[in-house]
Amino acid sequence: MTRIDAKFADLRKSGRKAFVAYVMAGDPDFDASLELVRGLPGAGVDVIELGLPFTDPMADGSTIQLAGQRALEAGMTLERTLDLARRFREGDDTTPIVMMGYYNPIYSRGVDRFLADAREAGIDGLIIVDLPPEEDEELCIPAQAAGLNFIRLATPTTDDKRLPKVLQNTSGFVYYVSITGITGAAEAQASDVAPEVARIKDKTDLPVIVGFGIRTPEAAQAIAGVADGCVVGSAIVAEMASGKPVADVLAFVKSLADGAHRA
Repeated sequence: MTRIDAKFADLRKSGRKAFVAYVMAGDPDFDASLELVRGLPGAGVDVIELGLPFTDPMADGSTIQLAGQRALEAGMTLERTLDLARRFREGDDTTPIVMMGYYNPIYSRGVDRFLADAREAGIDGLIIVDLPPEEDEELCIPAQAAGLNFIRLATPTTDDKRLPKVLQNTSGFVYYVSITGITGAAEAQASDVAPEVARIKDKTDLPVIVGFGIRTPEAAQAIAGVADGCVVGSAIVAEMASGKPVADVLAFVKSLADGAHRA
């Protein structure tokens, strides 16, 4: 059982919804990013999504694209992202970390080496947005064999014919993308999300977590109310980009987490 599996088992037992926070590793620099990540569990975050900076983030809107550019300009690499996770693990051995990004940096490092290093650094799962199920032999199946969850995205365009393929090797949880398009592009609507979550849950026992387009505590509560939890990314990244102290960003994160946990 991974930390992700254990976390969702605990949440299910207590009847609580999950709050997942996405942050870009190394934005605006390593030290501020580490301070933020270390503060997330205390702000109510159940699962941390740690963005891996990449030069061509095709699924991301401008907020996360710019965060990745800032991180890269500050010297962030795959190795330093793993080091950030290691540093976090020095004080927290229970909060799950999901690395989210694109396949190119992993391919360049070598899959076997990457998976060994990720396990050693304390990474629990992967979301690699540009590897479809047809490429499961590349990373998904080796990752699961190495003890990491491989979390797949389902979207509004994932129809009933496609859904079983998406779900077949998914573990940890299913990430439902609430809108068509890129991150931060539109606002998620619970009325649109609810039937899609129900459709997915009819085909899997995994938790379904909804992300994209959630910016306020009220939206977090509404979306978590029709799913097993929610993800907020762009809104948190934008708070960091504003230059606010990390403590203020964490207060904002706590307001979102409180919203989700009220669901």
